[in-house]
Amino acid sequence: MPLSDSFVLGADSHGRPITHALRMANRHGLIAGATGTGKTVTLQRMAEQFSAAGVAVFAADIKGDLCGLGAAGSPQGKIAERIASMPWLDHKPQAYPVVLWDIEGRSGHPLRTTLSEMGPLLLGNLLALTDSQQAALYAAFKVADREGLLLLDLKDLKALLLHLREKPELLGEDSALFTSASSQALQRRLATLEQQGAEALFGEPALQLEDILRPDRDGRGRIHLLDASRLVHEAPKVYATFLLWLLAELFEQLPERGDADRPLLALFFDEAHLLFGDTPKVLQERLVQVVRLIRSKGVGVYFVTQSPADLPNDVLAQLGLRIQHGLRAYTVKEQKSLRAVADGFRANPEFSSLQVLTELGIGEALVGGLEEKGTPAMVLRGAIAPPESRVGPLSEQERAALIAQSALRGLYDKPIDRESAYEVLTARARQAVQETPAEPAKSKAGKNDMGLGDLAERAVKSALRQAASQLGRQLVRGIMGSLMGGKR
Repeated sequence: MPLSDSFVLGADSHGRPITHALRMANRHGLIAGATGTGKTVTLQRMAEQFSAAGVAVFAADIKGDLCGLGAAGSPQGKIAERIASMPWLDHKPQAYPVVLWDIEGRSGHPLRTTLSEMGPLLLGNLLALTDSQQAALYAAFKVADREGLLLLDLKDLKALLLHLREKPELLGEDSALFTSASSQALQRRLATLEQQGAEALFGEPALQLEDILRPDRDGRGRIHLLDASRLVHEAPKVYATFLLWLLAELFEQLPERGDADRPLLALFFDEAHLLFGDTPKVLQERLVQVVRLIRSKGVGVYFVTQSPADLPNDVLAQLGLRIQHGLRAYTVKEQKSLRAVADGFRANPEFSSLQVLTELGIGEALVGGLEEKGTPAMVLRGAIAPPESRVGPLSEQERAALIAQSALRGLYDKPIDRESAYEVLTARARQAVQETPAEPAKSKAGKNDMGLGDLAERAVKSALRQAASQLGRQLVRGIMGSLMGGKR
């Protein structure tokens, strides 16, 4: 097969190129291995190969060193030796077209979406809601749809929840779902989310998928990197929910492509176990379904994790490329897992996959791909080819320069706060106060009953307190999305 129809991963034990057909690249894949075995460098090499083929890439930069893709490499030491061992390798040190993103907008373009685009299912997962709280959230979203209230950011949802507490009749037949306890619980979860910095996730301008897919001027695919170094450790739910949203939005918006010579986009999900660890069963089922179907829309999903056991079997069964770096097996459980990994490859009579797994050095891997007809190929033991870009992070000055010259500069950097649920409901409450008589009639139920004017005044005061609590803080916004019809 001509190399123009495939990308080069490295060399097998006989020094021959290990390639993977681009037309098979939408069959998804896995990069696995213990810490320090070379997963990130393998991801970097694959991102370069996709970019060179005109395929867009989106990846999370977990450790902060994947951004080296934006600078030309300077091969030395073992990297230079590895290149020399592959005389057929056309290795040209170069920078790749990188776009940097950051939820908070500090180390890249702000990455945002709206609550309406995320939808109640993913938002409920982010907030870790109980079944009753999830039902209350669905009821609130239904009212927002019916009343034409845009839910763009967190203050919109908080204003809506307050509005429904004051006017429960708006819920109609869903009033039983929206109890005072569930409303208060939702408000508390939203407050916790804000403390994690998630306020920056929601708002406008929201991420447009066409900006992710658009190629660079020279025809190479742009490599979009999300700075997730803080997210993974401080807000893993936010990180996982964003990736789920992105996958769902792609599935929902992209048209069917059928068989193509190469994918439109390659997604790399690092720390993939976070996608499946605490997600509800219904969300896991939909995620598996999206992964199964999205390949027909030209999207290849590549999971990066320590062990294949981090992924559900239904997902593992859909992976057309497996790159397994070295594993360690000290306990009985680990040894059992090791055997399961080895059994996942089509055997090669030249070696034992089980034995090789514990012998692999840094930058070496077992590679299992697909043959022409789509059937599993025999596993190969190989050395991964070094990236052409820098192996290591950019300096702060280099990051700043990359952002300043970005093709997307100015499109997302300034937040927009248009009229949405918060502004509409606040205006309604103020108008109600102005139209209420100075001394409203008391109900026969007693002096503690509140009339319309009292309720409206309470709503105004509460809304103003919410606004005042945000003074002195910059309102930046951020990310998420809808999932298979959950779009509102």
